[in-house]
Amino acid sequence: MFCSIIFHGFSQDKKQTASVEKSVYGIQTGFAGVWGHGEFRLSNKFALRTEIGLDLGIWENNYKNESGIFFIPVITLEPRFYYNLNKRLNKGKRIDGNSGNFIALKTSYNSDLFFIGTSKDIYLETDFMIIPTWGIRRNIGKHFNYEAGFGVGYIHYREEYYSDNNSDVAVNLHARIGYKF
Repeated sequence: MFCSIIFHGFSQDKKQTASVEKSVYGIQTGFAGVWGHGEFRLSNKFALRTEIGLDLGIWENNYKNESGIFFIPVITLEPRFYYNLNKRLNKGKRIDGNSGNFIALKTSYNSDLFFIGTSKDIYLETDFMIIPTWGIRRNIGKHFNYEAGFGVGYIHYREEYYSDNNSDVAVNLHARIGYKF
């Protein structure tokens, strides 16, 4: 009886704990730009995503009947909470590459240092955004992934450009496909 208790005590399976990866690096593109990112574990379910890239913009001049597109640099810092990793793991679904559902607080800064565009005569504004976002990330094979998210938040424009109101409502709607290194 004593031997069976000892063997039974050592034969139990250890339950695997779901956790975000220590670090994930990659590039992503979508309908509104291209970005490089790094995501770093803060705890089992929290990660900090840093991102640098180019956001797509559209300009229009009604007086000259002209329009075009441009890319403006963006820097993003985004803490993420992955809330369904245990559920995905228990169902046998993948969680590698931080594949799961998340809630994030996206903070972005668009700079007017340079732009790439179809006209050199446009005037760009710098802005700062804070947007609570809900999203998902899923893997396609070993290195590819897709991500989608939605959120509504706050945008603040640099004061010198606006005399009355230099803040507004901002929307984050993203659909991206990416490559994980």
